[in-house]
Amino acid sequence: MNIGFIGTGVMGKSMVRHLLKGGHTVYVYNRTKEKTDELVQEGAIWAEAPKLVAHQADVVMTMVGYPYDVEEVYFGSEGLLEHAKPGTVFIDFTTSTPTLAKRIYEAAAAKGMSALDAPVSGGDIGAREARLAIMMGGDEEAFGQVQPLLQLLGTNIVLQGPAGSGQHTKMCNQIAIASNMIGVCEAIAYAKTAGLDPEQVLQSIATGAAGSWSLSNLAPRMLQGNFEPGFYIKHFIKDMKIALDEAERMKLELPGLSLAKQMYEELAARGEESSGTQALYKRYIQE
Repeated sequence: MNIGFIGTGVMGKSMVRHLLKGGHTVYVYNRTKEKTDELVQEGAIWAEAPKLVAHQADVVMTMVGYPYDVEEVYFGSEGLLEHAKPGTVFIDFTTSTPTLAKRIYEAAAAKGMSALDAPVSGGDIGAREARLAIMMGGDEEAFGQVQPLLQLLGTNIVLQGPAGSGQHTKMCNQIAIASNMIGVCEAIAYAKTAGLDPEQVLQSIATGAAGSWSLSNLAPRMLQGNFEPGFYIKHFIKDMKIALDEAERMKLELPGLSLAKQMYEELAARGEESSGTQALYKRYIQE
């Protein structure tokens, strides 16, 4: 199958590799061309613009930064919807807004195309190991059509409902992570301050009732002083803002999420916006 992939950052690069290993032809585009160089050496085909990806691909996947990037890639004059052929299936892996997901779905349907919103969770590790959780919104027919491709990328793939449902589900995911990350940082900071060996503490608590993905995967990075991004703080702040905006629209109060967003915004103001989310630990312990 001819696949287009737009956005080859921390996670997108690994996802393209899995598609190539699956035997597919993959056309890649990224605003920073150098981020596609390794993939081209491994067999991907560089395209000069999103519209050129659209000309070639039967399925177009996008994994960009912000909702305004999604809007430009899909609705811009050089974008996908203007240049793709009827029958194309779009899969947007970006964490974006449910409203925009519905807009893309409706615009695609009007042109004889299909669109699925498909935000993912699992970070750089999940992308690298093809163990992403993929939360889908859209039509069952389109979902069935691309499921073999999705199975190259993830292990937990669920169609949640109509367009926008994938994005709403991702908000649930981010809400759960936000407060959990505070708990993980405070637990490790407490262990160190109490004079315990944090590595041994992790051995005891990671497999009990306190266990979580962040505790098992990100707490060790905190202890190693590794704050490289598996997921950028700046993107997490974006996600939390989307969730809070949606919650406000539904008249739902989320004080835990509000606190986490405030704490991450303070970190970003100190120059940590491109660090990984585990850098929240720096707020508690200065090594």
